[in-house]
Amino acid sequence: MDIAQEFPQDPQLIYLNHAGVGPWPRRTAAAVQRFAEENVRWGARHYPRWLQTEQVLREQLGRLINVPAEDVALVKNTSEGLSLVAYGLGWQAGDEVIINGDEFPSNRIVWESLAREYGVLVRDVTLDREDPEGSLIAAMSARTRLLAVSSVQYGTGLRMDLGRLGEACREAGALFCVDAIQSLGALRFDAQAIGADFVIADGHKWLLGPEGLGLFYARPELRDQLQLRQFGWHMVAAAGDYDRKDWAPAPDARRFEAGSPNMLGVHGLSASLSLLEEVGYAEVERRVLANSGYLVERIRAESALELLSAADRRAGIVTFRRRETDTATLYRALVKEGIPCAHRAGGVRFSPHFYNTPQQIDAAVDLVLSLSL
Repeated sequence: MDIAQEFPQDPQLIYLNHAGVGPWPRRTAAAVQRFAEENVRWGARHYPRWLQTEQVLREQLGRLINVPAEDVALVKNTSEGLSLVAYGLGWQAGDEVIINGDEFPSNRIVWESLAREYGVLVRDVTLDREDPEGSLIAAMSARTRLLAVSSVQYGTGLRMDLGRLGEACREAGALFCVDAIQSLGALRFDAQAIGADFVIADGHKWLLGPEGLGLFYARPELRDQLQLRQFGWHMVAAAGDYDRKDWAPAPDARRFEAGSPNMLGVHGLSASLSLLEEVGYAEVERRVLANSGYLVERIRAESALELLSAADRRAGIVTFRRRETDTATLYRALVKEGIPCAHRAGGVRFSPHFYNTPQQIDAAVDLVLSLSL
């Protein structure tokens, strides 16, 4: 397999924003084009075949996080998945949710909304850079109902020790909810090994898929305990029996899918995952870490640059700043010069994927150093 052929990007472009919105591989564009052409020529004549692709995607996502396919629900985005948890659990005034100050708004706002609705106490923890997990564990109490954390923090790329946090939650009798959007497609992930009760992620970042489709996992023992807030024809046990008057929610994760699926997104994301599976998730992780490690060393070697990420706790995100330079100005200049990146955590965030090369990273860093601002 020629990886370069899967990413025929403009030669003037060095794409370093996979932690934002990832580009599609060639095969994903082809899958979406085929799906569009089929709709033009045949409409939904071959809908049963589309359902087969949907089942393939569930199996791919199950392998991605090491859970059975029937435990994976397809959701619109991470925010929807987090809301299924936040507004599915039965809360009592005084229940606690632990979050931290480094979280992306999706994994903060939904929990903070519970304070107004149910009197839930949201404890926003400042992470100790030497022991971030210890900060969260120390904040837990007998009233802690749930710990919500991102597997990798979006701003600095801090990689959390999920196994340690999962064990602490089990010991405290608290639920463990993981936003895995900055891990999946970059690092290997095992929901069962870390003891996750809930896992949520979009497919448009490191998974290289379209926006508008993600995964939601709830541990089977907890599935029935989540109160449903969305209802429709697709989430019932007898989904194809339209004349039936009595109904019950599907026994598997499909109960969280109220209406018609995003079939275009299904075809696209399945194609993207097929590429990652062909490369192998272990190899993808090795290359991502090699690229982020190489970037860290380049930054450390330049006195004009300051590393803001924790080098020993990294995934695919590396955040830095150029000394005596306005970061927002530097960010805008980089994007203008053909290096998609992000302005996060007081610095510029580069997030190279497995297919990026050391030569591209060198060129990007050299540009950071040479820009006259």
